[in-house]
Amino acid sequence: MATLGTLPAPGHGWTLTKSLPGYSRPQGPGLATEIQAGRHLKVLTAPGTEPRLRVRLHEDGYPCWVEALALAGHGHLAPPPPLPRLDRDRITARLAAVLAFAEAARHRPNTYLWGGTLGPDFDCSGLVQTAFAQAGIWLPRDAYLQERFCRPVAAASGITSLLLPGDLLFFGTPQRCTHVALHLGDGRYLHSSGCQHGRDGIGIDDLNPRNQDPVACHYRAELRGAGRVMHSHDGSPLPP
Repeated sequence: MATLGTLPAPGHGWTLTKSLPGYSRPQGPGLATEIQAGRHLKVLTAPGTEPRLRVRLHEDGYPCWVEALALAGHGHLAPPPPLPRLDRDRITARLAAVLAFAEAARHRPNTYLWGGTLGPDFDCSGLVQTAFAQAGIWLPRDAYLQERFCRPVAAASGITSLLLPGDLLFFGTPQRCTHVALHLGDGRYLHSSGCQHGRDGIGIDDLNPRNQDPVACHYRAELRGAGRVMHSHDGSPLPP
């Protein structure tokens, strides 16, 4: 088993041999994301008194904290590979795989998990990111970052003619996006939502104003708009 002394200095790249949790703070609870085995990261802080190291994930530029000893025991020094920047045509060719993954995830027993990206339990943006990533398309990690990353597409309750399958729908307050869903077609969308709004896991809702389901009503009232994935993420850090 490796020790803290084997960890590299800040700036070194590592590849994980086992999936690890990524935390939102240097100690205590607070899952931010799940880091799948095989992913690459850069260490940002040197080992010190805190049990965790600040890292940045290579594929989506996402910063988080990992347990230092877990990284030492389940990772190895390796430079990150270059990321291909897919254009819209290449993304369009892979959207069927994105939609198929999301639909299969819906049929597996699952519950909503804040920070979940590995499945079967996902949060909203974790499900969207993983559905695209398994098709070789990297997106930013969080819903508000995914909103910034996409090209805006006009959408509103009952107005969905410009939306395509594979577009993303964004929800929240006028100030900030807090939820994301995957558009399936005709205003129907698949998403992972918590029990606070009537569901605990992955389900399908729609933007039809006649739909009086409480989950659909809640998110319809919080709809901010939609976006289209025009290219894949290149791993560069995104602004906060």
